[in-house]
Amino acid sequence: MADIIAKLCPGPVVPAARTPADLTHALAHTSAPAVILLFGDINTLPGLLAEAKRHGKRLIVHLDLLDGVGKDRAGVKCLARLGVAALITTKQQLVKTARDEGMIVVQRLFIMDTEALRTAVKVVNHAKPDAVEILPASVPGWVFTEITRQTGLPLLAGGLAATRADIDSALAGGAAAVSTSNRDLWQ
Repeated sequence: MADIIAKLCPGPVVPAARTPADLTHALAHTSAPAVILLFGDINTLPGLLAEAKRHGKRLIVHLDLLDGVGKDRAGVKCLARLGVAALITTKQQLVKTARDEGMIVVQRLFIMDTEALRTAVKVVNHAKPDAVEILPASVPGWVFTEITRQTGLPLLAGGLAATRADIDSALAGGAAAVSTSNRDLWQ
């Protein structure tokens, strides 16, 4: 399973584009093979996918932040028909549908306390995504270790990574890579 992370993001940082300007920058000025898309709608998505393909990169579409598409089975199937190959979602009920459609699926989880950690492990083991993104990236390293131990899945860290030290800390804690919208950290 760790090869899923290597396929999506072989480097330690995955650019996360919040705006069209961010996406343009990530596609043209980073060596990352994938970019997380944190904006857009069903009308602009085909053009964004084509632009990423022209640059030899893959978009990892954050379903929860994409406008104009249902956050349901039909919406996931529509995205698959448009050529979306990788998806991030907090919605555990859509993980299986996306996997059935041939997508790589990253389950996004927010870990605020030990109860959230217990719940997260149950959700992941039930939903069976390809990988997990833990937010915030600044959770203690033992949290990454525990989630990996209990799920066997590769982990991304995301959110609140403002410095290279934040990235290094998440990687040292056990994250395979860190997603960030901070352009200064994309290289």
